Amino acid sequence: MHTKEEIGEIIRRLEAAYPEAACGLDWRKDYELLFAARLAAQCTDARVNQIAPALFAAFPTLASFAQAEVSSVEALIHSCGFYRTKARDIVAAAQMLLSDYEGRVPDTMEALLRLPGVGRKTANLILGDIHGKPAVVVDTHCIRLTNRLGLANTKDPVKIEARLRALLPPSKSNDFCHRMVLHGRAICGARRPNCAACTLAPLCKTMTG
Repeated sequence: MHTKEEIGEIIRRLEAAYPEAACGLDWRKDYELLFAARLAAQCTDARVNQIAPALFAAFPTLASFAQAEVSSVEALIHSCGFYRTKARDIVAAAQMLLSDYEGRVPDTMEALLRLPGVGRKTANLILGDIHGKPAVVVDTHCIRLTNRLGLANTKDPVKIEARLRALLPPSKSNDFCHRMVLHGRAICGARRPNCAACTLAPLCKTMTG
């Protein structure tokens, strides 16, 4: 179990290593982040960022997404995997944003979870990056790193989210999760973690036992 001081040191070390904490998805409008996050399920951010410009050019407004033929969206996102389900969810979400939320991406977990294809990970991303609220985005990197570090002892995203909410200062939680993603990509990979180069090694329970 990490002490409060150790948690603070983990946060400080990640801040020093990754001063620019940001989502890896490219977006300009709030609903673009919502749709990009849906595309990112079982797909890399890099692939989504290759697909998204043509998608958002073809449907430049929320209304155009709401009016789109699902097959037309499918054709533009075909290479990101599970494209039929994703296209259906994007069109349906656009319609719900217009009909239920006056064309704005809502700012509560309850409302966000009503949208097609939106789970807690995406909802937290929206709450943190669009609305500036304390958020804990638990993705595969976060699951892996929290377990290796000893911050959690479960693979259940909901339990990890609750655990991190209890451990992290609310003002730090959103950026902390973005930095976990960056650290997971750069250093603490799934197959070959580069522990020798890891700034968190002295605080990692996998390293220290």
